[in-house]
Amino acid sequence: MSKAGLALKQVLKSYGITQYRISLEMGISRSNIHRWINEQADPAGDAILDIRDALQKIDPAAAEMFIQLYLQNDSP
Repeated sequence: MSKAGLALKQVLKSYGITQYRISLEMGISRSNIHRWINEQADPAGDAILDIRDALQKIDPAAAEMFIQLYLQNDSP
């Protein structure tokens, strides 16, 4: 299960950001975003920072939420 993909999915939904919009900001294809949020692939380590940076350009609050969700400890 991709923690980054799930965090990104939640942020995109919460802030009304489209897969296309973030893919444009990141300079990658929308299909990559689709695979991440549908848990078909995991973003590489450096892509986490690219996601954060793209979200920061779109909406700084969305970037903050992404990092919080990504770093959230899921253990009891």
